[in-house]
Amino acid sequence: MAKVLIVEDDAVIADGMAKHLAAAGFDPIVVGKGDQGLARLRFERPDVCVLDLMLPGRDGWSVIESARAEGIPTPIVVVSARGTEHDRVHALEIGADDYLVKPFSMNELVARVRAASRRALRRDDAARGDPIDIEELRIDPREVQAFVDGESAGLTPTEFRLLYQLALDRGRVVTRDELLQKIWGRRETHRDRTVDVFVRRLRDKIDRRATRHTFIQTRYGVGYRLEPVVKDRTAGV
Repeated sequence: MAKVLIVEDDAVIADGMAKHLAAAGFDPIVVGKGDQGLARLRFERPDVCVLDLMLPGRDGWSVIESARAEGIPTPIVVVSARGTEHDRVHALEIGADDYLVKPFSMNELVARVRAASRRALRRDDAARGDPIDIEELRIDPREVQAFVDGESAGLTPTEFRLLYQLALDRGRVVTRDELLQKIWGRRETHRDRTVDVFVRRLRDKIDRRATRHTFIQTRYGVGYRLEPVVKDRTAGV
C-alpha cells in the first residue's frame, strides 16, 4: 500500500483528499504545516507527497526547494489555488512533479497520485533492464539513476522515467503528448508546459555536465529525441 503524505492546512480539504485516497487503496498521512511536511519527507520517505503552496510558517515553495536540495526524491504533486502559468512553471522548475489547480475533482487527484506513485520506482523492485550506455551517459534502471562521466546526475524518479523513456525510443522524436501519457498518465492540454520544464531540468543535469555531447534534442513544434550530438567547442569563443 503506497503511503501518501498530504501537506494541507485546510482541514476540510485535507480530510476529503485523505478519504478519497484511502478508498483508492492508498495509505494517507495528513499534516497541516510546511515544517511538519518536510520532516515527514526527511524521515518517512512516503511514496508520494500532495502539497499545498500556501501553508503557515514554511510555505510549499520552501518545502519543495529544501526537499530537492537534500536529495529527497519523493514525487511531489502540488495542489494550489494559485493557477497562473508562472506559478505552475515555477513549481515544476524547482522540483515539483505535477500541479493541480484548486478546485479539482477528487477523481483527478487520485489519478495524478496513482501516476506519481508508479513513477516512484524503488530499488528493491523486480529486476529491470540492463543499463543503457550512450557515449559518456549511462542510464541505469536498476539504480533508477543516470550517470554522466561516471558521476550521478541526481535525477528524481520522474526525471529518470522521462530520460529512460527517451532512451528506449532513442533516435525517434517523441511528441509531448506521448510523453505526457506515458510518464504522467494524462493527455496534453492547452499551454501545458510540464514536458518542456522537465526537459529543461534534464538538460541542466545531463547536457550541461557532459564533457563531449548534448543528448536531448528538440524537434521544434513536435517533441524531443535522445541522440548524442558533439558539442560545439567554438561556441562562445
